[in-house]
Amino acid sequence: MQPIPDYGLSVAEQLRAMTEAGTLQPDRYQFDVAEKLDRILTELKARKPAAKKSALGWMFARSRKPEIPIKGLYVHGSVGRGKTMLMDLFFKLAPVEQKRRAHFHEFMADVHGRIHAHRQKLKAGETKQADPVPPVAAALREEAQLLCFDEFTVTDIADAMILARLFTELFARGCTLVATSNVEPDNLYKDGLNRGLFLPFVDLLKKNVQVSTLDSPTDYRLEKMESLPVYIAPLDDAPKMMDIAWQRVTEGAPEAPVSIQMKGRVIEVSRAANRCARFSFRDLCERPLGASDYLAIAKRFDVVFVENIPHLGPEKRNETKRFIILIDALYDASVRLFASAVAMPEALLTEKKGTEGFEFDRTVSRLFEMRSADYLELHQSKRQNHDGQVT
Repeated sequence: MQPIPDYGLSVAEQLRAMTEAGTLQPDRYQFDVAEKLDRILTELKARKPAAKKSALGWMFARSRKPEIPIKGLYVHGSVGRGKTMLMDLFFKLAPVEQKRRAHFHEFMADVHGRIHAHRQKLKAGETKQADPVPPVAAALREEAQLLCFDEFTVTDIADAMILARLFTELFARGCTLVATSNVEPDNLYKDGLNRGLFLPFVDLLKKNVQVSTLDSPTDYRLEKMESLPVYIAPLDDAPKMMDIAWQRVTEGAPEAPVSIQMKGRVIEVSRAANRCARFSFRDLCERPLGASDYLAIAKRFDVVFVENIPHLGPEKRNETKRFIILIDALYDASVRLFASAVAMPEALLTEKKGTEGFEFDRTVSRLFEMRSADYLELHQSKRQNHDGQVT
C-alpha cells in the first residue's frame, strides 16, 4: 500500500532494487510474474502509435483488417501475495497515454451506463445502430489501449452475459488486457446462473492473455498487519466504542442527512458529519444497492462506519455479495473504515462454498489490511477534507 519508488525501467528492475533496499523480501514467484509484465512493456514500446480514428470508426470495423492485440496477462493466486503491488509497478511504467486501471465492478458499471445511454439515443432517434456493443467498445478503445483490472471477478449475470461480445470487440481493436484475480479463468463465474452462456468469454480470455499463477507461500498483508481499534467484535461493547470513535473522527460536528444523486435515483444517508458517514449493515447490504452505489459513497465520504455486521450464512447470499462489493469499493478508494461485527472477519462467513467463498477470502484480507498502520497512512495521505485537515 505504500507509494512505489521509481527504481528503473522495468518491473523486474524495480522489484530487484526494492528487495536489495530491504523494502521487500526476495520472492521468486513475484519475479516470474514481473518478467511476464516486462514482456508486455517491451511490446508496447515497440508498437507504433495508432492513427487517430474517427468517432464513427466502429461503423467501418468490418471492412478493416483487425488490429492484432498484444497478448496480455492474467495473474491469479491467493490474497496477499503481491499481485496489486506488481500491477502498481507495471501500470506506472506502461509507455502508453491511453491506459486505464479500474476495479472490475467500476468498469462494468461504466459499460452498462454507456449501453443505457446508447439505447436512449436509439429510442430518441439520434442513432440507427441497434446494437450498442460495437460503438461502446469503440469508445472504450479510443480511451484506452491498455486495460488493467485489479481483482477481476464476475458475480453478476448482467456482466457475465455481455463480456464475450464486449471483449471480442475490444480485442479486435487491439486492446491489451492485464488483470489480477483470486481465481483462475476456468473458475470465473463458478456456479453462476446460465454459466454455459458465459464460457465463450473464458475461451476468448485464454486466447488473448497469458495465464500465470502467483502463489507465494507468504501472505505479505498479514505479515505487515498492525491492528488498530477500528474493527470491534463481538458486539457486546460495540455501540459505546463506535460512538466514541464517531465523536473523535467527526470532532463533534453536528449530524445531518445527506442525499447522493445517482442516475435517476438518490442514495439517502441518514447520519453524516463532515465527510464521515455512519451506516448499519442493513442500510448498505440488505437493500438493493450495487457497485455504482458503493462507489458513489466511497467518493463522497472519507470515513465510513458500518455497524452490526452479522454472521453471513447461505440464507444471506445476496447480502454477502453486496458486502464483498462494498468492501472492494471502500478499499480501492482508501476510505477509512470503522466496523462492528458479531465476529472477526475470518469467522463471518459460516459456510465457504461457491463464488462467495473465493471472493470472501479477499474481503477478509482487506478487512485486516484496512486496520493496519500502512493503510491508515495511505488514507491520511490521499484523503483530506475541504479545509485541508486530514480526517
